[in-house]
Amino acid sequence: MASPKTIAYAEMESMVGTEVGASDWHLIDQDRVNLFADATGDHQWIHVDVEKAKAAMGGTIAHGFLTLSLLPMLGAEVVRFSGVTRALNYGSNKVRFTNMVPVGSKVRLKQKCLSVEPKAGGKQMIMESTVEIEGQDRPALVAESITVLYGE
Repeated sequence: MASPKTIAYAEMESMVGTEVGASDWHLIDQDRVNLFADATGDHQWIHVDVEKAKAAMGGTIAHGFLTLSLLPMLGAEVVRFSGVTRALNYGSNKVRFTNMVPVGSKVRLKQKCLSVEPKAGGKQMIMESTVEIEGQDRPALVAESITVLYGE
């Protein structure tokens, strides 16, 4: 497992403009895709019908929103913050699904800190989050993920 960087709450601003790091590679298997389809009700054949997808396009692909939903898990492998009492997902800017994730491939998250600013008694951090697909030049997803963190 990747060893995340640890940054103190008081020093978060020092990350602005830097490449924070990358997570480990994670396999996207058909079980994960099927569970996501069940959780969201999105059973489109390109995701869950292995035989039809194999004949039409070489295999099934992960949902774009499944890829997006991995950001918290993968982000925990990139950076952790000491001196934080809570962190809230505030949303995302400019989410783009730039490539399909074939089932059976591996993905990882790379993050760059774009900004850290005061917000609601805490600090709002915007990270450029790029989900890469192992062996491919074009990433699966690029988004600006927004988190508000509160210090002790």
